[in-house]
Amino acid sequence: MKYNSLKAYVLFASVLFLGSCKKDDDNPPDRTGTIKIENVLDSKPLVQSGTFRGSGTPPVIFPGQSVSFSFSAAKNQRLTFATMYGWSNDLFFAPENPGIKLYNDDGSPVTGDVSAQIKLWDNGTRVNQAPGAAVTHPGTAEAMAKNIKEVNGMDDNGNTYLAASNLMQASLAYDGNSTFTITITNKSGGTANETPFSPGVWAISYVAGGNLLLPEPVYTAGKPTANGLTDIAEAGDISAMSAYLMEKTGIFTPLSPILVVVYKGKENPFFKTGELDRGEGLKELAQNGNADLLAAALRSKPGVRSVYVLKEGKSTVLLPRIDGADGGMVSQMLSVAKGDRIAIATMYGFSNDWFFATSGNDWDADEKGDLSSSIKLFDNGTAINQFPGAGITQFNLAGTPLNESKPIMEVPNPNGFTTLPAVNRMIKVTFQ
Repeated sequence: MKYNSLKAYVLFASVLFLGSCKKDDDNPPDRTGTIKIENVLDSKPLVQSGTFRGSGTPPVIFPGQSVSFSFSAAKNQRLTFATMYGWSNDLFFAPENPGIKLYNDDGSPVTGDVSAQIKLWDNGTRVNQAPGAAVTHPGTAEAMAKNIKEVNGMDDNGNTYLAASNLMQASLAYDGNSTFTITITNKSGGTANETPFSPGVWAISYVAGGNLLLPEPVYTAGKPTANGLTDIAEAGDISAMSAYLMEKTGIFTPLSPILVVVYKGKENPFFKTGELDRGEGLKELAQNGNADLLAAALRSKPGVRSVYVLKEGKSTVLLPRIDGADGGMVSQMLSVAKGDRIAIATMYGFSNDWFFATSGNDWDADEKGDLSSSIKLFDNGTAINQFPGAGITQFNLAGTPLNESKPIMEVPNPNGFTTLPAVNRMIKVTFQ
């Protein structure tokens, strides 16, 4: 369940980026320094995960009862979950991998009954008794653990089962702005396979380049059980699997090619918090990672000495750290004079219009060392926000941003969607 293969993924392949451009100045600079920008995010493959449970004591879902939970998702993302077939030795319900499809091919959200995508699975760790209230828990261990296998009408011990869709109903509702609610109903009452459902876990993987980063987070058919799934399948205990999924859940985002500006003056030449986007190209940087328009506009501004757009050599964007490997990095030698200031900007790639930038009056060119504490994350105010990495209108998830017009503001943390790492744990900037 690794996602190293995505290291070469070029997230912004449709955009042509400027390597570097300089603007002549009548007063030549008198010294040089090297600026280095790194994506230092320890990325996670799951954008969201969670648990669900019944409302009673014990918190199981009995026949006739339902449970609901909500989540955000972009096109090509899938929802998966697992819950125990309570009156069995080690059976569990789960969608067939990679999970429940959430959008139609035309991009419209899937709604209504999706029960046909749910299957019944044998965890392979216990000998199956005839299902029912008389099942002994945990029962007899298999002499040699088997691989996870779908129970399609009959298990390996000759016990028969209705299709999962006859026992569990799963229904999707679209709440707008990339948010769904799924309702799971136990409809096994009165059938030959009546059973309670245990508390369960659920997860949604990030998508990059159209591929799920962790396409099988809960189980893999044909392979041994792992990561606490046995506790769910045998006893309805979700604690170990929940902890595993939470450890895999967090932030994954590339950084777009980096805009670097050397200028003289008292104010940043391309934005100020509390103001609307100036229409000079910051919107394009913040929404789709294209800094070309802003770079061109800046070259004609008084006081701007030089402008660079730095792209990583292999993938253009700066990918985060993946499985411990270093993230993307770019560097550039800058010629600076006394009184010069330095500003940078780059898109938070998996957002609608968020961008990292120097804050306040940027950096004095005489400053050296780690300058990351001066970087903040801003909302450009030109696109309606969605869950970062799970928004159907996010440009880098094959979407089209929905326009709005609000002043540029710092992104709060925690925000209305998630809690982000500290900025200096996502982007590092040094000047030597």
